[in-house]
Amino acid sequence: MVLKDPFDRPISNIRISLTPRCNLNCIYCHREGELKPEAELSQEQVAEILRVSAGFGIRSVKFTGGEPLVRKDIIDIIRSVPPTMESSMTTNGTLLAEYARDLKEAGMKRVNVSIDSINHETYKKITGSDQLSNVLEGMEAGLKAGLTPIKINMVVLEGINDHEIDDFLAYIRGNRNLVLQLIELMDFNACEHHSKLDGLETSLASRSKQIITRRMHHRKKYCLDGAEVEVVRPRHNSEFCAFCNRLRVTSDGKLKPCLLRTDNHVDIRGKSGAELEDLFRKAVSLREPFYK
Repeated sequence: MVLKDPFDRPISNIRISLTPRCNLNCIYCHREGELKPEAELSQEQVAEILRVSAGFGIRSVKFTGGEPLVRKDIIDIIRSVPPTMESSMTTNGTLLAEYARDLKEAGMKRVNVSIDSINHETYKKITGSDQLSNVLEGMEAGLKAGLTPIKINMVVLEGINDHEIDDFLAYIRGNRNLVLQLIELMDFNACEHHSKLDGLETSLASRSKQIITRRMHHRKKYCLDGAEVEVVRPRHNSEFCAFCNRLRVTSDGKLKPCLLRTDNHVDIRGKSGAELEDLFRKAVSLREPFYK
């Protein structure tokens, strides 16, 4: 049985935050909207959430954090993904070189790597620590292991890294296993470096040889001379909401029907079987577009 919310949007993807912990301290981090997270879900609880998700026809799971690779049981978690589901991960890449091969062998399909600058000083300004070399090494390991395509998540920060977009395009050009995602800054904390992405999309469109509209969120993919770039704009974006197919789980065990809301969470910690299934139905029933 496929779950559909009151606006007839089917749920085909689940995003599970495995931990609030991270080895970086990015100036914009929204921590998946978590406020005061409690203890992390156990590997067994994550496995039960995945089992129920698969039973509802959910086809893919993305693991996030914090930084999911700080969990010592991460490989066991990946192995627990049901065979009917495709798994991926969003990581800051600092530990990816160590784990890439094991992640692939455990069944993971691909990774997103969050990297907002390829300049060491700027990277340190954004993240609080200069681990750029580790991240680049991690991406190379991910490519070698076949965790592809690797999507590079770049949060565009006005006056900090917005001048580096062409540098990133040059970095990925000619490698079909690398895709650049330019991400609009969210409003979850006090970071004020919002960049206007309307003009950026217009510029990308004028330079593109081909523009592809993706099914999810009707997001556009711009193809520029051997480089592929997508623009992710959740703020004030009715299409982002209208085509949302995602349910989220916080690291302390709450179903989160909407990325942009924190007032309608459904507590599933310690729940299993039919009770957990009912709570999934309840969370989906609470879903509504944030921007209409």
